[in-house]
Amino acid sequence: MTSDVLQVDALDLEARGVARREGKVVFIEGALPTERVSVHTFRRKPSYEVARVEQIHRSAAQRVTPRCPHFGVCGGCLMQHLEPSAQVAIKQRALEDGLSHLANVKPARMLAPLHGPYWGYRYRARLAVRWVAKKGTILVGFHERKSSFVADIRTCHVLPAHVAALLVPLRGLIMSLSAPDRFPQIEVSVGEAVTALVLRHLMPLTEDDLVHLRHFAQEHDIQWWLQSKGPDTVHALEPEHETALTYTLPEFGLTMPFRPTDFTQVNHQINRVLVSRALSLLEPAPTDRIADMFCGLGNFTLPLATKCREVVGLEGSPALTQRAQTAANTYGLKHVSFSTLNLFEVSAQWLQSLGYFDRMLIDPPREGALALAQALVQTTPEQRPRRIVYVSCNPATLARDAAILVHEGGYQLSSAGVVNMFPHTGHVESIAVFDI
Repeated sequence: MTSDVLQVDALDLEARGVARREGKVVFIEGALPTERVSVHTFRRKPSYEVARVEQIHRSAAQRVTPRCPHFGVCGGCLMQHLEPSAQVAIKQRALEDGLSHLANVKPARMLAPLHGPYWGYRYRARLAVRWVAKKGTILVGFHERKSSFVADIRTCHVLPAHVAALLVPLRGLIMSLSAPDRFPQIEVSVGEAVTALVLRHLMPLTEDDLVHLRHFAQEHDIQWWLQSKGPDTVHALEPEHETALTYTLPEFGLTMPFRPTDFTQVNHQINRVLVSRALSLLEPAPTDRIADMFCGLGNFTLPLATKCREVVGLEGSPALTQRAQTAANTYGLKHVSFSTLNLFEVSAQWLQSLGYFDRMLIDPPREGALALAQALVQTTPEQRPRRIVYVSCNPATLARDAAILVHEGGYQLSSAGVVNMFPHTGHVESIAVFDI
């Protein structure tokens, strides 16, 4: 529509440069802060425009050559053209701005960001599978950016190398099966010593299909799990593999079993650091009674049980709480218990019925912990935990809940910082500490 030269001032979480033209915001695909670029505007709205870079006249010092040949087409990564430490700075700024603008709160202290590996970190992934009739071939990978099409990728640097090496062989495998157009996705789950692939199939598998799957598993040292309908139908192709997946928390002497469709952190290395920091910030005392809200498999609960008098884990999935309790029993952790409850529909009366907690850890999904925050502030100050550590995967819902805890509950936001769980993406993981 138009071509202009603009000065880029910032970067949003979709990795678009942010500039202004006559007071109007322009989001520029492919541009980085401090750059001066020629752009082509392709979308105009009353309050903003969207453009793409045509030419870079002055390049940012933090601009790097993307490692992946599919960058820009594949939607899996947005920030490979930005130096990793600068990515973290962008995310830290997004966290601070969210807390300031959405919640009108400012941490008393910003925590140093938690870093992990930048490459080969993604131990969980959902690979789309697409039969392309016009080409008579199968594509296996991530969706193209802002598209339902599957990118024609042959390698991936954020997946572990042995998983990335499967992308092309998986194409051939699916082509060899009886209904190659009836396999919409493959979920990848990498454990400590085992890699599991969950094959979603819309048609019953034939005996020949099973022969091909077993041969592939043997050749590539993976395990197949099968899913014919919903999550409850997931099962290992070989029954002896049902309990094979684990991840470790060495600092606490724990090995955590999980199923490939259970929620676990994508980045196992950074998860170990995150658990360590969360417990360090919570400062559990041997006499404390602690609640772990949205506890999942007990990722924080079991480590906490080694540090305090009692810990109660609450989670909405009975399958997860059952596995968490089994793991606790395995380690002889007697002062830990788990309950199943929908934490999106809780009240102050329910919270009071649990008894007093000295400290609380909250690790909700992207929706945040609105009902729990509201329940907390409806109790008396004497009934509230002295300290809350909140682990968030969405800065907007963290800000919303922080506003409730601070402005209605009398908590202070003592500290906050980002966790680089997903390098090269716009995903912001963070941790915040509230004291009363």
